[in-house]
Amino acid sequence: MNTAEKLADLRARLETAKDPGSERSRKRRDDAGQTTPRERINALLDDDSFVEIGALGKTPGDKDAVYSDGVVTGYGRIDGRPVVVYAHDKTVYGGSVGVTFGKKVVEVMELGIKVGCPIIGIQDSGGARIQDAVTSLAMYSEIARRQLPQSGRAPQISIMLGKSAGGAVYAPVTTDFVVAVEDQSEMYVTGPAVIREVTGEDVTSEELGGARQQELNGNVQAVVGSEDEAFEFVRDLLGYLPTSTFDEGPEVWAPSDEDLDDAALDEFMPDDTNAGYDMMDLLVQLGDDEDLVEIQENYAPNLICAFGRIDGKSVGFVANNPMHFAGCIDADAADKGARFIRTCDAYNIPIVFVVDTPGYLPGVDQEKVGLIHRGAKLAFALVEATVPKVTLIVRKAYGGAYAVMGSKNLTGDINLAWPTGQIAVMGSAAAVVMIQGKQLAQIEDPDQRAYMKKVFMDFYEENMTSPYVAAERGYIDAMIEPSQTRIALRKALRQLETKDEKDLPKKHTISPL
Repeated sequence: MNTAEKLADLRARLETAKDPGSERSRKRRDDAGQTTPRERINALLDDDSFVEIGALGKTPGDKDAVYSDGVVTGYGRIDGRPVVVYAHDKTVYGGSVGVTFGKKVVEVMELGIKVGCPIIGIQDSGGARIQDAVTSLAMYSEIARRQLPQSGRAPQISIMLGKSAGGAVYAPVTTDFVVAVEDQSEMYVTGPAVIREVTGEDVTSEELGGARQQELNGNVQAVVGSEDEAFEFVRDLLGYLPTSTFDEGPEVWAPSDEDLDDAALDEFMPDDTNAGYDMMDLLVQLGDDEDLVEIQENYAPNLICAFGRIDGKSVGFVANNPMHFAGCIDADAADKGARFIRTCDAYNIPIVFVVDTPGYLPGVDQEKVGLIHRGAKLAFALVEATVPKVTLIVRKAYGGAYAVMGSKNLTGDINLAWPTGQIAVMGSAAAVVMIQGKQLAQIEDPDQRAYMKKVFMDFYEENMTSPYVAAERGYIDAMIEPSQTRIALRKALRQLETKDEKDLPKKHTISPL
């Protein structure tokens, strides 16, 4: 074979490798309106930046093996910054993991680890390749083993674009962010058919592992409406994250201090201390602009976790939402907040706590689901985090929830409060029961009893929940007018920019689980 023939042979092989699945499987994909793995990668990355690795990989020893072995791998750029990426190909062995598949993914992950850049997996897999037996399980383990050295070192993101089962869900949920597409993504350890056979339970795949269900289960960080929206979400998300923990985070234009006009914030808080409002309406006024990337929007919505920007730099907002459970922290919210805090800390993103919470959510159900140890996670993550931590108390800050929402005693760096703030062990309604319950019960006249109860509650709110009590004792660094909030947050974060805090020498902490 001469050189021209060799070149022609190479081109033919590469052309075949572009879409190597069987005609039937490709038709099934096309009829369903789904895209190829290379189309998905190109939609995610910057134009013409993708460089493929292992296009001609095959299952060894199989004369009928096809190119790619069910996964496309390579590297490229997003907003000019390096990433590595892999995408399952459902038309080849159902996107299941075989030996060459595993080696290709491991290769690209190790490249990401070497250069310190994000690793993005586009998931659409049937799980382990049953016919490969233990080899498939070994490859899953090899992939999982590479996630640990990268965890907290550079972002790892999973985009779920189809049905993923078994090992194909274990790997994604150990990455930093899982993005799913509504009515398209499904995730479960064991599929409906196996469940029906083993346990007799009858459930549809959508009910079992649909995107919305898995969001409610706490396994998904974002659910979007289409593949294109998933890619756009990931691009936006990376715009708030550094390439690695050793790199500076992205910085964008921000309005100058002199251009800030926040007079409207002085009228934001309702006069009724029990009136509800949407905390997101406040958060969009605290950063440089209204652009926020919320994480786990519909999971534990009583606690908002979102990336935003202050002074042109990324911050993570952790905020109670009075629209849900009055802003109480339940077990799910504690899990959500703890994980978000640890993510921000890993990537050197300052945390801004915005506080309006009457406490941890009481109830028998909460105790049964482990509120004690799950609630402790939030405090543990807060103390463990060494990034700048700024706290803004806008209304209620009661009990243990006050402590874990960035209090100075649990390592909050700078604590600010609006004059509408209320800081105490508990609210007046609970305090009147604890302190005056027996005395009030002895008053026979209902009107007199109600009057005395109100007198006590008014006295308690005036003297025990006043933010000035906390300010007098040094637990609040500054009382500020709401209209001065953005400039106060900017100045606090500027002061903390060079914060350097180290933990005591040890192997590792033991987190509440």
